[in-house]
Amino acid sequence: MQKKIACINDISGIGKCSLTVALPIISALKCQCCPLPTSVLSSQTGYPEYTFVDLTDSMKKYIETWNSLGKNFDTIYSGFLGSLEQIKSVEYLIKINPSSFVIVDPILGDLGEIFPIFSQEDVEEMKKLVRMANMITPNLTEANLLLGKKADEKYTSDDSLYEICKELSKLGPETVIITGYIEEDTIYNVCYNATNEEFFKVGNFYNKQSFSGTGDIFTSIVSGLITRGFELKKAVTVATDFIKKAVEYTSKLDNFDRNDGIMFELFLSDLTSI
Repeated sequence: MQKKIACINDISGIGKCSLTVALPIISALKCQCCPLPTSVLSSQTGYPEYTFVDLTDSMKKYIETWNSLGKNFDTIYSGFLGSLEQIKSVEYLIKINPSSFVIVDPILGDLGEIFPIFSQEDVEEMKKLVRMANMITPNLTEANLLLGKKADEKYTSDDSLYEICKELSKLGPETVIITGYIEEDTIYNVCYNATNEEFFKVGNFYNKQSFSGTGDIFTSIVSGLITRGFELKKAVTVATDFIKKAVEYTSKLDNFDRNDGIMFELFLSDLTSI
């Protein structure tokens, strides 16, 4: 039977991020992507102008309808959650699907700063969600926030990265992936599995180009492959290499807006062949 992934995130008409990338990527990986939209935007928020429709009030009823239909999910994967109420709705979905594998991308900040829309109360609620997860994919800023450290605290050795991953795992998730860790001219995804104490980094050359949505693409690929039973290192390697290829291609295009995201569509055949 085809695997099902409940994917909770916003969706933008323009800008390749969130559900806009999760739907085609998870589908290419032969899983059914069941979207639970948290909001609808005309264009993602990096653009100078956008419209926004908040769907917070409809989320719980949406989830209850899934439940009344008897729909269960192999994986629950959450991305950007813009309020305490949205985080709590995801917690509710997890509670009524106790057999689901739970992947949380705990979006709270980046580049050493918490996003302005979030407060410490939001961080504490996100910690509750993280405790319910099997896997989390924070960046380094989010890892610091979840552990009550300074958002811009730096780590300069594998030993220190290992320790922060281990601390995060003690919150609940057995698997931790710290995404987008930059070390000189290499960008890494740093991985830790508490079950077998496995720790490794998967990296590629960092060309100093930044595009919207690459984190969503990474976690969507990992979600699809983990749901299908692939090992962690294989899933992370496929996702890292896929993004490298798409970023390299997009970086060579003339006048390409970073808010548009990367040209991932050209490389979906790499995923369908897995």
